[in-house]
Amino acid sequence: MFLRFVNSFGFFVAISFILAAIVLAAELKRKSSQGLLQPTEIQMMVGQPATAGELLLNFLLGFLLGFKILGLFVMDSSATEDPQAFIFSGIGSWPAGILLGLLFAGLKWYEKNKRKLPKPEKRTIRIWPQDRVGEMTILALVFGLIGAKLFDIFENWSDFLKHPSSYLLSPSGLTFYGGLICAALAIWVYAKKHNIGFWHLNDAAAPGLMLAYGVGRLGCQVSGDGDWGIENSSPKPFSWLPEWMWSYNYPNNVNEAGYPIPGCVGKYCNELKVPVYPTPIYEVIVCLLLFALLWSFRKKLKTPGTFFALYLMLNGIERFFIEKIRVNTRLNIFGFQPTQAEVISTLLFVAGLVIWIVLKRKSVQAKSTF
Repeated sequence: MFLRFVNSFGFFVAISFILAAIVLAAELKRKSSQGLLQPTEIQMMVGQPATAGELLLNFLLGFLLGFKILGLFVMDSSATEDPQAFIFSGIGSWPAGILLGLLFAGLKWYEKNKRKLPKPEKRTIRIWPQDRVGEMTILALVFGLIGAKLFDIFENWSDFLKHPSSYLLSPSGLTFYGGLICAALAIWVYAKKHNIGFWHLNDAAAPGLMLAYGVGRLGCQVSGDGDWGIENSSPKPFSWLPEWMWSYNYPNNVNEAGYPIPGCVGKYCNELKVPVYPTPIYEVIVCLLLFALLWSFRKKLKTPGTFFALYLMLNGIERFFIEKIRVNTRLNIFGFQPTQAEVISTLLFVAGLVIWIVLKRKSVQAKSTF
């Protein structure tokens, strides 16, 4: 039963965000220990019991998780046959939501009551950048999903005008670069507000971004969300290479593209008539290798920002070349017909190169003044 829910893009997106947060926290902690990042101080009251607002917030969080996530496992299979549609619908388990909500609120009350003081007092608390990773992850998740959906709409604007509800209400159709750009803008604003070094934060985020992208592409592969390659009926070049890594017809894909599978009943019973290049798998492999490369170089580039510039260039190169065998909507720009991803990946590479040159020159000039 569990595998039915795992076989979705959303599961791997969640895993990718968790892994990115772990890597980011580790890098921020390393930079803090080197004195490259400093904490901020805030004053807060300690020893107070849980407020009504805190209890309500925890109840709502628990209710949402119980109503939807637990509902997937406890409700009748007829309601949860399509997990993605279920998550985005108004259907859920009220008993599971209420019970988990009360549990979350009760745990919050117990935690605050255990630390309650006879007389609450105001204390100065030091918060390091790595302590804020949870907040940054939530920001990245929210603005990343919004950006990914908006860029997908822009990429398919003519079709969106014909079927707006199929885009706005669908959990599928997410553009990675849209999520990356919007999430980055949100986190940069947050970092500026909390005095987190701009370039050091970017450098710390680079390995996690590459890892998250690679893991996220696993979701594209297992769900068959349409992010596949062009048709490939060529003979397999290596006997040891599994067929599905060379030419794959994506049976039971969530896009329900292709033709009905004989004997299959229910949703997601289609497969492609002509197999295609499984480009998500290629990106998984390449991005994991690039993550290993970035991880090995993270302590060697001393000029702040150059490590992030390297990430931008590697990311741009990887995505530009995978587009050559990938199905995508093409734009019409001055007689050229690139895909949106080709345009953005080119801009990312150029931006990375410019950042590298500018920061290196500034570093050399700064050293020459001493």
